[in-house]
Amino acid sequence: MSTWAFRRRPGRRLGLLALVVLSFLVLRSTHTFMLKIVFVLFLTATSASSSPAVGPRPVSGAEERLCPRLDWHNLIPPWVRHRQLGLQAKGQNFMLESSTFWIFGGSVHYFRVPRQYWRDRLLKLKACGLNTLTTYVPWNLHEPERGKFDFSGNLDLEAFIWMASELGLWVILRPGPYICSEIDLGGLPSWLLQDPNMKLRTTYKGFTEAVDLYFDHLIARVVPLQYKLGGPIIAVQVENEYGSYNKDPAYMPYVKKALEDRGIVELLLTSDNKDGLSKGVIHGVLATINLQSQQELHLLTTFLLNAQGIQPKMVMEYWTGWFDSWGGPHNILDSSEVLKTVSAIIDAGSSINLYMFHGGTNFGFINGAMHFNEYKSDVTSYDYDAVLTEAGDYTAKYFKLREFFGSFSGASLPPPPDLLPKTAYEPLMPAFYLSLWDALKYMGEPVKSENPLNMENLPINDGNGQSFGYTLYETTIASSGVLSGLVRDRGQVFVNTVSIGYLDYNNKKIDIPLVQGYTVLRILVENRGRVNYGENINDQRKGLIGDLYLDGSPLKKFRIYSLDMKKSFFQRFTINKWNTLPEVPTFPAFFLGGLSVGPSPSDTFLKLEGWEKGVVFVNGLNLGRYWNIGPQETLYLPGAWLDPGINQVIVFEEKMAGPVIQSTETPHLGRNQYIN
Repeated sequence: MSTWAFRRRPGRRLGLLALVVLSFLVLRSTHTFMLKIVFVLFLTATSASSSPAVGPRPVSGAEERLCPRLDWHNLIPPWVRHRQLGLQAKGQNFMLESSTFWIFGGSVHYFRVPRQYWRDRLLKLKACGLNTLTTYVPWNLHEPERGKFDFSGNLDLEAFIWMASELGLWVILRPGPYICSEIDLGGLPSWLLQDPNMKLRTTYKGFTEAVDLYFDHLIARVVPLQYKLGGPIIAVQVENEYGSYNKDPAYMPYVKKALEDRGIVELLLTSDNKDGLSKGVIHGVLATINLQSQQELHLLTTFLLNAQGIQPKMVMEYWTGWFDSWGGPHNILDSSEVLKTVSAIIDAGSSINLYMFHGGTNFGFINGAMHFNEYKSDVTSYDYDAVLTEAGDYTAKYFKLREFFGSFSGASLPPPPDLLPKTAYEPLMPAFYLSLWDALKYMGEPVKSENPLNMENLPINDGNGQSFGYTLYETTIASSGVLSGLVRDRGQVFVNTVSIGYLDYNNKKIDIPLVQGYTVLRILVENRGRVNYGENINDQRKGLIGDLYLDGSPLKKFRIYSLDMKKSFFQRFTINKWNTLPEVPTFPAFFLGGLSVGPSPSDTFLKLEGWEKGVVFVNGLNLGRYWNIGPQETLYLPGAWLDPGINQVIVFEEKMAGPVIQSTETPHLGRNQYIN
């Protein structure tokens, strides 16, 4: 291995010192956090000596040792001082400093995994023989309201990246602003759609101003985590699969400059599938590809060579499985096929990232959707038939890939961690109930509007509208007729409290039966998930879009209730407001029960057999949607979200309730379909 050193020039050292200190201070200004950075960098350096994720080591001698006290000669730790070049594209190879480097990566999304399980998933990634973690960053979760940022709890990106560093993993960060990722609107915040002229993923002023503010906050946190400043981030991706969208030639250079202007100094990458490769390449950024089949491997040599000459090859996303949509099959990809393709990619001289290594869960309402010939929303589980299951369990893919990647390691791989325990708890029988119509009186004053307002433009949440959940529209009619309008995505229609059918993409009209006198017409509209990929992302406003007509005449004077079902939504339903469960409930309705858990809570899967469609909340946390059309038949409930004793369970059911809520140790994902 070649050696390398840093000449002791006071001016150069002080300049680098100033850069390091200023970068750290951008992120935090407290003495405590500075000590944390130094400590974590120490862990990074010490773990590097035995980690497959590490590049070249410092030369022996005085510069290799840490000074026990800080002074002007040794204030910059040696492992930072020697990090000058970072990950580079040199000819056909990646180089980390002066050594050839192969990227063996795996994708894990921190926002889809309970924080308590991050370490477990990353240890399993390392034990599989991988050296690099990749993750997307979801703008819509980090800035749920304009100018209000959340990097806490399960969204603590910095903690996730530092944890990877402590475990001896490098990181490739994919900060967007658009990320696809089968997440609502591709990770873009819904409040952007309040602008009727919004042009997402372009240099439209309303979009770039929002991106600039977001990047000001995000990148300031990311800069100190870069390799050249002692962190684990060795590369950063510019946007995501823009070649297949390609609406504005000035946009990708804008995103590149936005990253660089804010202090990103590591290698920049793009990532495109076969449909976007020809249009996704930009100057000064290394192009990588996304694929699944061996038949696409020719793109590694033919297109990339023609587009950018001799450069390192990388499959940024090798799809280890695929996501599922409601009403469709459960997609699986045979483990032997996965191993063959991964082997072929490496044999072609390419680095690789497994998308997904561990998919996790679309907790809450964050799932995305596809809309080409027809609208299809993604299921709650993001199991993806990945290398680890939704609950982090091992698969045949894991053991085959571990053996394969282990053959490249000069040392034995760490042992795979033990599996987390699973439990089937006693069935839960709801004891209390609150119909939606009874709940309305506890929700405060509705929004009153002459015409319907789409979800994003409701004057709520400090002017940011509603992002997720349901919206209830009420108005008064005095006659029967044909009701029509544009409903996104699914609207259950009621005359008073009686359900008469649905309006959606396929059913755009419904007959209103004979009514006597003035009657309340209600439409409960669900946002099933905004499209995350394709050319129609600008058309993802939800709720009632435009006027609602009865026999061609627009209806007026609406009362609109936001049913976002956030934690604060349920706080208004104190125990004295619930009723005992009747023999024949009125739907839609909320059901309340208690799940009894022993002293050591374990993971489980809730099964709502006999229930039709709704959402489950445990201890105020949204597990996601269920729907009896499948393929998903159970909801993952992490043991980390349970407490010893009685745990609150609330189910919002749209149409039909079963007698109990069961739990099981194993998930049920319905019928299978192999994908090629």
